Amino acid sequence: MTPLSTVLHTSRFVLRRWQGLLCQVQIPLHEFNKASFASNSNQETKSRGYGATVLAIGGIATAAGVYYFIEGTKRQHLQNASKELGNVSAGGFKCGLPTYTLDEVATHASKEDGIWVTFRQGVYDITNFVDQHPGGHEKISMAAGGSVEPFWLLYGVHKTPGVLAILEKYRIGNLSEEEASVSIADMEDPYAFEPRRHPALKPSNLKPFNAEPPMTLLVDSFITPSDLFYVRNHLPVPEVDEKSYSLEVSGLCVKNSSFNLEDLKKFPKYSVTATIQCAGNRRSEMVNVKPVKGLNWGQAAIGNATWSGARLIDVLKASGFKDNNLKVQHIQFEGLDTDSAHVPYGASIPAEKALDPRGDVILAYEMNGQPIPKDHGFPVRVIVPGIVGARNVKWLGRIVVSEVESDSHWQQNDYKGFSPSVDWDTVDFSKAPAIQELPVVSAICEPLEGATVKLENNKLVVRGYAWSGGGRRIIRVDVTADGGKTWHVADFTDQNDSKVPYHWAWTLWKAEIPVTQNVKKVEIWAKAVDSSYNVQPERFENIWNLRGVCGNAYHRVNVNIK
Repeated sequence: MTPLSTVLHTSRFVLRRWQGLLCQVQIPLHEFNKASFASNSNQETKSRGYGATVLAIGGIATAAGVYYFIEGTKRQHLQNASKELGNVSAGGFKCGLPTYTLDEVATHASKEDGIWVTFRQGVYDITNFVDQHPGGHEKISMAAGGSVEPFWLLYGVHKTPGVLAILEKYRIGNLSEEEASVSIADMEDPYAFEPRRHPALKPSNLKPFNAEPPMTLLVDSFITPSDLFYVRNHLPVPEVDEKSYSLEVSGLCVKNSSFNLEDLKKFPKYSVTATIQCAGNRRSEMVNVKPVKGLNWGQAAIGNATWSGARLIDVLKASGFKDNNLKVQHIQFEGLDTDSAHVPYGASIPAEKALDPRGDVILAYEMNGQPIPKDHGFPVRVIVPGIVGARNVKWLGRIVVSEVESDSHWQQNDYKGFSPSVDWDTVDFSKAPAIQELPVVSAICEPLEGATVKLENNKLVVRGYAWSGGGRRIIRVDVTADGGKTWHVADFTDQNDSKVPYHWAWTLWKAEIPVTQNVKKVEIWAKAVDSSYNVQPERFENIWNLRGVCGNAYHRVNVNIK
């Protein structure tokens, strides 16, 4: 990696050159129907900005990202400036407009303060457009105070000249050049290197940062955009220089070895689409039985992504490993994130999972086709499909082949389940095994709890996700709106064709439930069944546990009928 000072200097220089090029070329916008949109009066007079917490790529990632994007495309632009600049006119630097910082933009997140969003380097006041948005004001408002780009990954219809022209109508300014450089934070602050996150993420904790996306976004795409993927951090995000990055391998049946990022990229590259879920997903429902200790996760501490990297077994074999030693029982992982005593986050998985050539355990350096983001483990994260998120260690720094489990706190004294009768006065963590595979789960993503909905042909449309750990496929989702008297089998809207027991991805589903005329309120229930015929339990009372993990009772949503 280029040294920090060089990256910052180069980023500023390239940005100036890029802005100069844009200022010299007239870029016609495509025609659009002006009559169909309300005027955006007085937008030029506003001096603050609403939303560019840009794609969770703050800090040095922003500077490097801008630099490499421009360097990678500069040649094409110079060769065919007219054509290429036409493609980037929306969101490019625009001369004669004021410049805003991300913090200024983030203050405009409501109609009262003005609703601002960002796209590339552009800042837009869309206050007068929100209510006219064809997709409804709810989803466009999710971008308030931030970038629209991760949402446009879900909704490709926006990537057209006409829509880009409409967006430019609401242009009020540019993001400041300084936003492409690193804000040198207090080096004493362990959270000095935290990346920027998209404002659509709803934090349950800020330090360490933990957040989930809005429920309704989960069912809009089989692949969850990286910037809208839930974030579960146990410790501060470490600052890792990819040039000096080293992964250490040690333990039984291997020679002590180290691999840099380029070494890992020389191994055959494998991709796997896998769902990762936090053990505490849906904990907020379990809290309704009685309090538990842990973050108050809703139903969106889960996501589905395509991960790419080297197979763990290939890297171990390159370290001299031969899998005929029965003493090898566990593979331990340590992250580069550390606590105040410099103890790293750690976890382990059983050897039979780690060493299975078909188990798809990979050392991922890409997420959804791009370098893995900082919040998700840059530069390398171990991906263990079918296993609880806590074992998918981020910022991977060390692998240990061992006879025993990791002795880390998170393996030995956390992420374990207990009887509903066990409390903090009687709990003995040594008596329970560490969670590996998670049980079958589903959730209703639309409609939301308390929503007022309009029936379609006297039917209530319900959408959600379902998933089961251990490579088990979802075979059925049942939905009821009459307390279980009548169950309706949902249709699968997205499910890949991976075979059991290597089915790692979730299933998205939709059900249309008949509703009796004149009914004003309905409670919807959903339950999933996996390929081993495991089914969700009916109520949280019977699966309550003091850590609030493995919450998979029927999901229930109360709605009002319009």
